[in-house]
Amino acid sequence: MKGMKNINKAEVLVLKEQVAYQPGQVVSKTLAQNEHVSVTLFSFDKGEEISTHESGGDAFVTCLDGVGKITIDGEEFELHEGDSIVMPAKHPHAVYGKEQFKMLLVVIF
Repeated sequence: MKGMKNINKAEVLVLKEQVAYQPGQVVSKTLAQNEHVSVTLFSFDKGEEISTHESGGDAFVTCLDGVGKITIDGEEFELHEGDSIVMPAKHPHAVYGKEQFKMLLVVIF
């Protein structure tokens, strides 16, 4: 895949409006994906999570809305709108919607 998909181009966007909350679900919207980078928007309903896993690339998270909990190597970090964190490659991490939570995830491989 080359370029961006699933998002309008050449217009001003509010990223948190590009993915909707769904009751009891984690929703994802892939914007770009190839062997070098993955760009995905996520929304988490309160109490929903992506359980502990590892990634082959550094994963940069930016909170777009709400409150999320990121766990890296067992240490918990709370993100609020505008906050960012890097989940290092090959380190166990998880993401949890402490409240409803939207994030932009950019993984560099």
